[in-house]
Amino acid sequence: MRPLRAGLLGLGMMGRHHARILSGLEGVELVAVADPSGDVHGVAGGRPVESDVQSLLTHGLDYCVVAVPAVHHEEVGLALAAAGVHTMIEKPLALDSGTARRLSAAFGAAGLVGAVGYVERYNPALQQARKRVAAGELGELYQVVTRRQGPFPTRISNVGVVKDLGTHDIDLTAWVTQQSFVSVAARTAYRSGREAEDLVAVVAQLSEGTITNHLVNWLSPFKERVTVLTGSKGAFIADTLTADLSFYANGRVEQESWDQIANFRGVTEGDVVRYAIAKPEPLQVEHEQFRDALLGKDADIVTMDQGLATVRVTEAVLESAHTGQTVDATLG
Repeated sequence: MRPLRAGLLGLGMMGRHHARILSGLEGVELVAVADPSGDVHGVAGGRPVESDVQSLLTHGLDYCVVAVPAVHHEEVGLALAAAGVHTMIEKPLALDSGTARRLSAAFGAAGLVGAVGYVERYNPALQQARKRVAAGELGELYQVVTRRQGPFPTRISNVGVVKDLGTHDIDLTAWVTQQSFVSVAARTAYRSGREAEDLVAVVAQLSEGTITNHLVNWLSPFKERVTVLTGSKGAFIADTLTADLSFYANGRVEQESWDQIANFRGVTEGDVVRYAIAKPEPLQVEHEQFRDALLGKDADIVTMDQGLATVRVTEAVLESAHTGQTVDATLG
């Protein structure tokens, strides 16, 4: 069986990492890359360097990875769909739900595999948390809390922290819990002199009643990437910087009198376990899953419909911050 012929559009900070993975991905041949600024990071490896999507399409692609600014996603995505090329588009799928819906519809109508590049979903700690939640190890899931903060990345120019960093937390929360967002209430701040928001605090409710809280900013001098899942049997803490997953079990409370039992309704601290887990590179796993989806194998990809749902939640977050009201986050 011949290798899948892949192309890469966008050779910036994220695109160079995609080039590295694609260059060594089993069953795949990276045949050409494209960027209007050229190969600024020197990642082409002797392959043709084109300037735009139409030139890239002349290389007979089976699929393409798109790592250009989100403002260009609709133009290049629709061109790739029209050409019959399976595509993974870096997050967010689009800057608004109307554009995201058109992209998802175009790939669906063409019978193509379309995906969104949410690499955080493939972090080993979250992969393990997802399996263990599904297996009932937390019991009933009460709450998801995420903290994603750090200094401002100079690569960001056209979106705020909600549609950049915040979309990771929306996607991973919906995926780990297998629930959709129902409503959100949010507040934002503008502290760094940019037009777009650089801090957001979100409280949301999911489709099965789980409550979530997301704190995201570009204002902290330290980097933090933490997800806490609390359920009836204890809590998982996933640190995606170190790819560590820990479990804090509820303790057994010994009571001496009926009055004490009647008054106590909380939990105590039990055993703590840090799991020994394999730690493959998340971007490598993301590419392997997309490749397998193209080959018709079982694969866990972020579909464009899921990407669309995430964009809708970001719109609800920003609407809530603007109006001061709780906003419906479901797709209309």
